[in-house]
Amino acid sequence: MAEIATIARPYAEALFKAAASDLAASAVWLDELAAIAGNPQLQQFADSPKATTAQVFELISSIAKTTLPEQAKNFLRTVIENGRLAAMPEIATQFRTLKNAQSGSSDAVVYSAFAIDGAALASVAETLEQRFGKKLNVSVQLEPELIGGIRVVVGDEVLDTSIKARLEQMKVALSA
Repeated sequence: MAEIATIARPYAEALFKAAASDLAASAVWLDELAAIAGNPQLQQFADSPKATTAQVFELISSIAKTTLPEQAKNFLRTVIENGRLAAMPEIATQFRTLKNAQSGSSDAVVYSAFAIDGAALASVAETLEQRFGKKLNVSVQLEPELIGGIRVVVGDEVLDTSIKARLEQMKVALSA
């Protein structure tokens, strides 16, 4: 069986070319569809031989919080009809990578033990952009087990200034 990334690539590239006029809007609805399609119960329903492609399409469309544009509906129908709904999260990831490559930016996920207000996030984003030398699309995810501080993931790079990481370093140093 082909790797999921291999399956997702042609879909991501085709959508990238088709949505060239409004990549940001396409990224929004694609991320939402990917989140919905990533649900194991939905995938189980979609894989059922009793479920028709129309039923799967209607279910996903009804779950979506935003009104899907015609391009999104056509894309979703194509993915469902070809039996590639499980690849939707990877399609979204590859689409975002293509979009970022065109704009010269990267996605950055800031993991924090506590909520970060807008001004603090803007300051962190500015510092991170200087540190990594590129424009970053910053998102925040709460991770209480960090205790304090933040952990930042940009592509394959990780910057960990959390208290949890410092405690782990102290543990290693004390046990050595």
